[in-house]
Amino acid sequence: MAPRFANLCVFVTGYGYHEASWKVATVDHPGLPGLDHFTQIAQLAERGVLDSLFFADGLGVVPFRTTYMAQSGYDPIDLLATLIPVTKHIGLAATASTTYSQPWDVARRFATLDHLSGGRAAWNIVTSYHAIAAANFGRADQPAHNDRYERAHEYVEAVCKVWDGWEDDAVVADRATGVWADPAKLHPPDHHGAEYGVAGILPIPRSPQGRPVLVQAGSSPAGVALAARFAELVFTPQASVEQGIAFRERMRSEAASNGRSPDSVRLLPGLSFVLGSTDSEAKRGWQELEDASSSEFRLLNLFGIAGIDPLTVGEFDPDGAFPFHLFDAANNKTFAQAVRDAATKGNLSFRQTADRFSALPGGLHFTGTPEGLADLIETWWRDGAADGFTLQPLRLPRDLELFVESVTPILRRRGVVKPEYLGGTLREELGLARPANMHV
Repeated sequence: MAPRFANLCVFVTGYGYHEASWKVATVDHPGLPGLDHFTQIAQLAERGVLDSLFFADGLGVVPFRTTYMAQSGYDPIDLLATLIPVTKHIGLAATASTTYSQPWDVARRFATLDHLSGGRAAWNIVTSYHAIAAANFGRADQPAHNDRYERAHEYVEAVCKVWDGWEDDAVVADRATGVWADPAKLHPPDHHGAEYGVAGILPIPRSPQGRPVLVQAGSSPAGVALAARFAELVFTPQASVEQGIAFRERMRSEAASNGRSPDSVRLLPGLSFVLGSTDSEAKRGWQELEDASSSEFRLLNLFGIAGIDPLTVGEFDPDGAFPFHLFDAANNKTFAQAVRDAATKGNLSFRQTADRFSALPGGLHFTGTPEGLADLIETWWRDGAADGFTLQPLRLPRDLELFVESVTPILRRRGVVKPEYLGGTLREELGLARPANMHV
């Protein structure tokens, strides 16, 4: 049996995962980060033998965020495509919404990324929750939470049918007979469902991984149901080992109920961090970020992330009681529940709750030394609270560089992470099976 290792993915966002990261960035002018910035991060992550890069996507931006946060909302699939020539092994994961796109188009874009990268693509399946996305796509209202997830089941099913439209050996490329592909091994999806219709095959054969790796980030009951049916990597906010163990066991059980092997689902909780050579140095780094932050932004952003109209913030006393009723009906159910739990447990005011969730949306945070972060990762992994982590460096590239140079060697010596890439597809690097074609 092949050795088991923790899987590590790095969440890449602008100058870092903290709202004030651009203010402390070690660049002359922290404007729009360009290709050189992302190339540096990608190559740094690959030097650390991390499994994948992950780029989220937002289908619009609320204007208040542009005042306080550096924006770098490139199309994530296009951005990852530019990183193919400057990397060799690291996985390339991007978000695409099932609410504001069509299955055939998404299937082709990710199949293209998979082919051109030699089998390194992954699709993070999201249903989108922000009203501004609806407006940007000509819709008056955002579909309800459960409706979005119901549609997502059919959407992903249709995408998989499109990916399986070519059998693995459909391409003959026989000069003597003049046959390039065997039409008997082509299977149009011919999908006609309640929400989507998809008729024809892709203009490219089945991709190197068979299907790109499927990722899902929802932790609500509807999100868990979607992940249990389709996801192979699950991003989730978990704040303690006990919560991680419970959620991982739940996720594995749900997967088994869907006829899948529990080992085919990997739980990767979010882990934000600030590192330093000493605890005091790390704390200074954290405090520098906090001193550069804005209380006004945090109040607005708490509503924004939950999918609540930020303009309603002014209706509440920042230092008064927390507005639980708004979060009961919030669009982003997972985040809203984490916020409600924290406000209740800590008896926090509105402002205190906003500060708590500034750059750390309901998950795990670490400020300290590389040794301490390695201890945390190893404990969670060995205790069965996680199969790895979604790393969220608060300062890029600074904290990622410290991780690669100082944390990775410790984890490697302890046998927690693999010493080098295997030289295969992303599925092979993760130890995931190549899915059989549904038509064979």
